[in-house]
Amino acid sequence: MLSSSPAATTAHPPPLPETYRSSLNLLSSPQITRRQLFKTLSLCFAAQPLSVSTVAPAHARGLFQMPPLRLSNRQKKLIALVRLQILHVVLVLGELITKTSFLETRYYLVRAGESDYESLGIINTNPVAKTSVDSGLSEKGKKQTVRAALQLKSMGACDRNCWLWPSITQRAYQAAEIIASINGISRSYIVPEYSFLDARGLGAYEGKKLDSISEVYALDSISMKTKPPPISDGTPNESVSDVFVRVTQLMSILETQYSEDTIVIVSPDSDNLSVLQAGVQGLDLRRHSELYFGPGEVRLLDANSIRVYKQPASAVYKCTNPPNCD
Repeated sequence: MLSSSPAATTAHPPPLPETYRSSLNLLSSPQITRRQLFKTLSLCFAAQPLSVSTVAPAHARGLFQMPPLRLSNRQKKLIALVRLQILHVVLVLGELITKTSFLETRYYLVRAGESDYESLGIINTNPVAKTSVDSGLSEKGKKQTVRAALQLKSMGACDRNCWLWPSITQRAYQAAEIIASINGISRSYIVPEYSFLDARGLGAYEGKKLDSISEVYALDSISMKTKPPPISDGTPNESVSDVFVRVTQLMSILETQYSEDTIVIVSPDSDNLSVLQAGVQGLDLRRHSELYFGPGEVRLLDANSIRVYKQPASAVYKCTNPPNCD
């Protein structure tokens, strides 16, 4: 139980149990990983169970949350109470918690260079043809990808090694091979993604001119659940919400398997990346097209650097719970 006199508690703290002393030894090490931090927390709670009846039940939707966790005032007050109860250990851990990002892995987002279809000005999103040679990089696309690889090198993305996660789509995988070659990354660090990074299926827009994608983005701005018109050739017609589900599943895998590593995500199109960036930064998904990635474009994904949208001319974009806006 907490003492009714805070002064007495802080002036004469009780001796630390052996579990706390071992935890403090861990915290004094020069480098602390997230796994060690959680291990220390579990030792603390095992040594002195807490009884807190004010915590609301959790509602989880997968391992990764978009945007990453930001503590509410109520949660901060609860953490403060926990800090008082487990004394010196919690004071040390509290400093670490406030300085630790919940997006531990470093991510670089890369759109593959121009494809042969894009060089012809044609939309091609049918997953049936994603591994076809015709879906590969054009000559211009190869040059764009070389520039992207050199940009990653200048940014130091793979100085301490990195994992490349390209879509299995031909142009994205070719781009990953070029990036690996220029940055000195072993092919064993290329992990092909078979479904979560497929180009967004545009339904009846399949085979139309690239310029018509502006019509799709106009639909996106109305609702994140609006789908392009369907087609009977097997091309999916995906809404922004559908893409959001895919990239959230991808991030759940990456955050679980590659904590504190560097990941280069290579997508065949812009929408996977713009929706992912909007989701991580907590922005309105209906306006993801304002984060459009050009062929061969590279960005560092930073959850703490939130990009501000231009103010809309009307209340069409009013959203109280970004990124889930409808």
